Amino acid sequence: MASGGVLSSVVAATVPSAAPIDSLDAWLAALARPTALTELAVLLACALLAWLVVRVASRTLHVAGEAPVLFGRRLVDGVLFPLLWLVFAYAAQTLLVRLFPLAVFKVAIPVLLSLALIRLGVKVLQVAFKTAPLVRALERSISWLAWIAMVLWVSGLLPVILDQLDNIKWKVGASTLSVRTMLEGTLTAGVVLLIALWISSALEARLLRSAKGGDLSLRKAFSNAIRALLMFVGLLLALSAVGIDLTALSVLGGAIGVGIGFGLQKLAASYVSGFVMLAERSVRIGDNVRIDGFEGRITDINARYTVVRALSGRESIVPNEMFISNRIENLSLTDTQVLQSTVVSVAYDSDVELVMRLLTEAAVQQARVLREPGPGVNLTNFGADGLEFTLNYWMEDPENGQQNLRSRINLAILQSLRTHGIEIPYPQRVIHTLAATSAVASPPDAAATRPPGIHPL
Repeated sequence: MASGGVLSSVVAATVPSAAPIDSLDAWLAALARPTALTELAVLLACALLAWLVVRVASRTLHVAGEAPVLFGRRLVDGVLFPLLWLVFAYAAQTLLVRLFPLAVFKVAIPVLLSLALIRLGVKVLQVAFKTAPLVRALERSISWLAWIAMVLWVSGLLPVILDQLDNIKWKVGASTLSVRTMLEGTLTAGVVLLIALWISSALEARLLRSAKGGDLSLRKAFSNAIRALLMFVGLLLALSAVGIDLTALSVLGGAIGVGIGFGLQKLAASYVSGFVMLAERSVRIGDNVRIDGFEGRITDINARYTVVRALSGRESIVPNEMFISNRIENLSLTDTQVLQSTVVSVAYDSDVELVMRLLTEAAVQQARVLREPGPGVNLTNFGADGLEFTLNYWMEDPENGQQNLRSRINLAILQSLRTHGIEIPYPQRVIHTLAATSAVASPPDAAATRPPGIHPL
């Protein structure tokens, strides 16, 4: 079994002439030659050419206001700049090595390769996992590993260490593994998974860029399926690159299936429910729902859970299984129109027609109140203190707040009723008292009520 792996093959193909420096004095002597200035000038020219290509590409693709993986925010902090610099420097090295011995490029090529790997890992993690708490730790780990590998390669220690690690072997079934194979396989798997995450994140951003409502939910389901498929294929390719027989994973797959059937039922149900929700669009991103006593707007639907944000700013993370197995209220499934009402009480001697007109005008004055269907006023009750009118009106943007609209309408009603002299009655209660008409009866004589044969002492 070959112990090189995909990543080591790429490194060897990229830096074939970046041989380890045998002697520090020899390298310093090489830097003192006039050809070192030529190498430095060519390296800077490669950097300028890479910057110009990235600038022209960013203007052509209109990505100046964005921060994609390839371009970044300042052109030079993306993946494309160090990658092009590495390609141009490698091409220049291939031409210059035929003219004179190289010294600067022996260090520059590994440095540029490490920089490209660091930018790729960091930018992809930032795009794929924007709010994950472990992203910063993974970014530092990638940076440290890349720079340490570069220093070991330039100093000549990396081949020696890899040869020693290759001697530590053990047998796993029909395969023979070594520490070097495991390390290279881990790095290869990491690079493959990063590329899979990069592709899936780019596809997701492209799919969700201009989608809305139900179309957004469908595209979200498609992007989640693409990410899961790419991650699975990337993992299989990484395992194959290491030399692990994939047929041996069939037993592990059966064990995982049994574990899902017993111990991970809820988790598996949430994942399956997420795809079902997005596919049949029973709930969509942007819908206003009420579930388990919590009401809010759906802001995101992930593979396992859904985020529901209330108007107060609180967010509820709801497992997708609840949307499938429980009854939920979708306030905007077929349309986004929501009915609101407010009750007003006026005195019994008020002009009923005038009151109904004033209430309708107070609702129509608000821009958020729909004109079709328009607001309506009904005399709903003969109350104990006055006539009760109910004003009904429709709105289609409940995510912008419902209490604030009701408050504005109530304030307009109050001002309009006061302007027209219509009384809003206070609660009143009348208490009637009856005066005493007869004297209190005197108690009976004690001697008359004393039993016979009993005499006082």
